[in-house]
Amino acid sequence: MSYRAFVVNKDGDNFTAGTTTLSESDLPQGDVTIRVEWSSVNYKDGLACTPNGRVVRGYPMVPGVDLAGVVTESTDSRFAPGQGVIAHGHDIGVSHPGGFAELARMPAEFCTALPDGLTTKEAMAIGTAGFTAAQSVLALEQYGVTPAKGPVIVTGATGGVGSTAVSMLAMRGFTVAGSTGKADEHDYLRNLGATEILSREEVSAESNRPLESERWAGAVDPVGGATTAYLLRTTKYGGAVALSGLTGGTTVSTTVMPFILRGVGLLGIDSVQYPIELRRALWQRLATDLKPKGLLESIAVETDLDGIPAAVEKILRGGIRGRMLVRLT
Repeated sequence: MSYRAFVVNKDGDNFTAGTTTLSESDLPQGDVTIRVEWSSVNYKDGLACTPNGRVVRGYPMVPGVDLAGVVTESTDSRFAPGQGVIAHGHDIGVSHPGGFAELARMPAEFCTALPDGLTTKEAMAIGTAGFTAAQSVLALEQYGVTPAKGPVIVTGATGGVGSTAVSMLAMRGFTVAGSTGKADEHDYLRNLGATEILSREEVSAESNRPLESERWAGAVDPVGGATTAYLLRTTKYGGAVALSGLTGGTTVSTTVMPFILRGVGLLGIDSVQYPIELRRALWQRLATDLKPKGLLESIAVETDLDGIPAAVEKILRGGIRGRMLVRLT
């Protein structure tokens, strides 16, 4: 059986990326073979599709850190032909061939049964970014951040993590502020539930003050760098910052003051190695109380395998609003 896939390859200084035809013999070892229906373009995929992205661990590679589709074959009793499944994390798309292909094969422990209440398209409209947003919301709630404690802020709010986080938090009763560098996207964020919009410049400004006025009960931060430092300085006593990204930089210049004087928590969010039992439980919530409002109507747009290069270029320069789906069917 042949299938189409988007493949990156690197041999010395020669780097190629494009759609090609593979055969079933090109699939890796695994328990579950999946007819992929949808994948999505994430920032990590953008890095994987560039010659100096430094995330791919072996070439040739099919990028795509997440996928949703239907099982065609399975040697694991937990998954049967015809069943809908989701796979993401576990270095899919960087060391294990990923979602930018019509066919994929995964170890069973990489797979989650598609929960009732989600289609495969909706699952990838959420995807890795939305799952990361849900982890962030869950981490804030577990830290004790509640709507009664004050407003929360989402940085990089028009991106994949940001858009879904704004929607989730607003649905859970929080007063949500969003920060963005896109002046023409304020209405988009308000439609998702944001009641206040801050500029990127305001939330990334440098300061020599260890603390500033207490403003936020919590924050979802997929940006990092100077933005994280701002959030730590302005988070209220007992609040927390859920940090999941580095598009704004990997270095955070701060002091111990937010931690020892205000009890602020800095919560690291990682979706790659998140335990499978917790992963499956969180997908159940993403099909119910954490399912973002406006998921297909407002947040997601779609392309196909041939549109991946343009989508990659766009996501690396911060030009994608919401989620970019890749249609495989």
